[in-house]
Amino acid sequence: MLGRLVLLFTIVPLVELFILIKIGGQIGGFNTILLVIMTAVLGALLARLQGLRTLQQIQLSLSQGQIPAEELIDGVLILAGGILLLTPGVLTDLFALVLLFPYTRTHFKRWLRRRFDRMVLSGDVRLRYHRGGF
Repeated sequence: MLGRLVLLFTIVPLVELFILIKIGGQIGGFNTILLVIMTAVLGALLARLQGLRTLQQIQLSLSQGQIPAEELIDGVLILAGGILLLTPGVLTDLFALVLLFPYTRTHFKRWLRRRFDRMVLSGDVRLRYHRGGF
């Protein structure tokens, strides 16, 4: 796990930097900076819209006495997408858009659900429920 995080925090920024340099060579440095700023602003707006829609769905589920499990997963994925959009780079922006659009987010949620179910079945994850006070 630690090795994966080290790779994530070293290789991804280097690849992002390489791609941004290549894009800057094609369209110019100023336009590249504008592109990064535009994707962050547009992504923030999309994250806000999707977040508000998900919050309304959570409130609707709660008012009907249902547990909003799917909506909470949506909320976490939208938050992750919003955070990824704030980091400059093309790959992180593309992955963030995958998390922000409902259609592609649904596919990602299914993949996560299958992976989580496999982890629970194999014993890698244990769920505990504690009822009561401290």
